[in-house]
Amino acid sequence: MVFAPGDKPGNEYEDAKLQNASKQIVHTAIQQAVQQLSQENQQKAKGTNSSVNLQLERGELTKKHEKK
Repeated sequence: MVFAPGDKPGNEYEDAKLQNASKQIVHTAIQQAVQQLSQENQQKAKGTNSSVNLQLERGELTKKHEKK
């Protein structure tokens, strides 16, 4: 096997370890971002539903055919 200047046998193992660690970090970051986005969307949906329910209770929302 021919090694580039500065490369030593065993560096491939270290490179593989670093590559796997990097993949794990990226995977974890993506999972956290997806989870956060999902939670934010759920909170927004709850807020929207609460607002609509409150408006319905107050009689502020009416059906379109009732407005005519």
